[in-house]
Amino acid sequence: MAVDRYLEPHQARQRPATLFEDLLGDAIERAFGEGVQTLPELVAYINRSGPAGENGEAWTEQSFGALMARLGH
Repeated sequence: MAVDRYLEPHQARQRPATLFEDLLGDAIERAFGEGVQTLPELVAYINRSGPAGENGEAWTEQSFGALMARLGH
């Protein structure tokens, strides 16, 4: 007998998202909605639309990847 499984999107959260994380998530969703598919395209999109990277700097593929890794743990 098959068991239906589902993912509760926020089940792994240890704390509420910060304003910065919410803004970044919104920007990522907009980028995907506009057809962005690659990391370089995503980084370029976020650099145009915001939010700025941590410390107010422009995003790079490395800084974006490092933040995603940190947020994923």
